[in-house]
Amino acid sequence: MTDYRYLIIGGGMVADAAARGIRELDADGTIGILSEDVDRPYARPALSKKLWTDPDFSWDEKVDLHTEETGATFVLGTAVTAIDRTAKTVTTADGQTHGYERLLIATGGKPRGLPGLDPSDRVLDYRSADDYRKLRELADAGAHVVVVGGGYIGQEITAGVVQSGARVTFVDPDEVVGGRMFPDDLARAFQQRFVDAGVDLRLGRRVESGTQTTDGVTLTLDDGTVLEADAVVAGLGIEPSTQLAADAGLTVRDGIVVSSTLLTDDDSVFAAGDVAEYPDRILGTRRVEHVDNAQQQGRQAGRNLADADETYDHTPMFYSDVFDMGYEAVGQVSTKLRTVEDWQDPTVTGVVYYLDDDDTVRGVLLWNVWDKTDEARKVLAEANSLTSDMLPGRITA
Repeated sequence: MTDYRYLIIGGGMVADAAARGIRELDADGTIGILSEDVDRPYARPALSKKLWTDPDFSWDEKVDLHTEETGATFVLGTAVTAIDRTAKTVTTADGQTHGYERLLIATGGKPRGLPGLDPSDRVLDYRSADDYRKLRELADAGAHVVVVGGGYIGQEITAGVVQSGARVTFVDPDEVVGGRMFPDDLARAFQQRFVDAGVDLRLGRRVESGTQTTDGVTLTLDDGTVLEADAVVAGLGIEPSTQLAADAGLTVRDGIVVSSTLLTDDDSVFAAGDVAEYPDRILGTRRVEHVDNAQQQGRQAGRNLADADETYDHTPMFYSDVFDMGYEAVGQVSTKLRTVEDWQDPTVTGVVYYLDDDDTVRGVLLWNVWDKTDEARKVLAEANSLTSDMLPGRITA
């Protein structure tokens, strides 16, 4: 058995941030990182953004996070199968046992798959660097790639791959690309960029079934259309990987339930990142699947593993870059909410506020407006005292 002062289950950006957070307070305590990935922690957003659009974007300099600088020991390509909270050990699929004094669960989530299609060299859940390498090889050879799922990851991959010269078909359950997030005029302007880039849009459609061979993939859509592809990317979101925690007797709802200090029911076990359900100081109980949360919450978890006992009080933002457009956002961005639009240049530069049934601001979208997320957080924090007529002009580019 290998013992560590600090043991982290999961090898993503949370693990990197946590190891660095630990080192802010404890220079010498041993750190172990157990990861199903075959690569050390890396900057995941690059997989759907810069690696496709910037030829000078270096993996070693910009993507690899160099967590080895913390002195952490990595066990890669291994899955943890059980946590024994009494013995303070975890067991991996190969039968190895690792002891801990403090444990961080940062297991992230498992991608939702496509019906009838198991992940392969041609059917990609697109969660890992290995997925990027496979898709890059196919795209560079001029493959026909079908991207399924209308969320922001699907949008980014579609934009990135078509800009690399491959042929792309985008299957989106929304009637307009971005329609579940953006007001109608903005969504239609957004969609036009995909049309202009030559993307074949299949809107309002879902995949009913699929088959694959060593040479390609066949998809059947819900309207009977058959698509033949060299590769398929499933951008259908994730389910948080909570089973390990649940089996260990920890409280799980939407995610692993943690306190404001990211502590679970067990005083020796913390959770952070995609898998953690935590109390946001502004927006209440939530679970967040974005990189800002992974970095900030991971760092705070690491510090608290090392006895800082500090509250995680950061309300995270998220962002996306697609073609020549980009945005940052805080809170809930959904057209299920009422919107108040404040454009300096319609569909080009402006701010969209999202209000609930009580006319309380629950989210802020900053469209081509940069470095204003703190102002957006302030709007959310003061939302109960703001009326909709007070929003225009509140945040400007």
